[in-house]
Amino acid sequence: MARPSQAGVSLIELMIGLAIMALLIMIGLPNMATWLQNSKIRTAGETMLAGLTLARTEAVRRNQIVRFQMVNNLTSGCVVSTSGADWVVSLDDVTGACDTAPSEAAAPRIVQKRSGSEGTQRAVIAATTAGVVHFNGLGRVTSPGGAANMTQVAISNPVGGACENPDGSGGPMRCLRINISVGGDARMCD
Repeated sequence: MARPSQAGVSLIELMIGLAIMALLIMIGLPNMATWLQNSKIRTAGETMLAGLTLARTEAVRRNQIVRFQMVNNLTSGCVVSTSGADWVVSLDDVTGACDTAPSEAAAPRIVQKRSGSEGTQRAVIAATTAGVVHFNGLGRVTSPGGAANMTQVAISNPVGGACENPDGSGGPMRCLRINISVGGDARMCD
């Protein structure tokens, strides 16, 4: 009488399969880490861009000056910062009142605020000139009282390494920059 054939995997075949999987994981981990770090930079950039767009849109909608302010934190001790990952869109200066809930009833009349620790802890943000930009009712950048406005925001992640240069040299990080034109357009680029 013939024995029926058994379908299955032998221990040797299982070990070979596991060894191949382990090798593929070891090859892919460094690329995965770089991808995750670059994702954090992209998230921080997109969030900052969304805040700038909101400020400009609110200025046009309300037909009045609206501020986008980068701040060092969202507590009652906050100050404008060129390197703050936290930001506030408001109708008034929020210095010392960032812990105030968004409201249009009382100063500082905050429209929206965001903490930089929400998903982008390692991203480093650095603005040029100032940590605030003012948009007027036409959506253009304005300087009330001669105040300086930020024109550029650089976003990097030094934990992940140096920024990649346009020619492909440099480090593995795809650092981003947001340029803010006099016309009020905010654009993100590598």
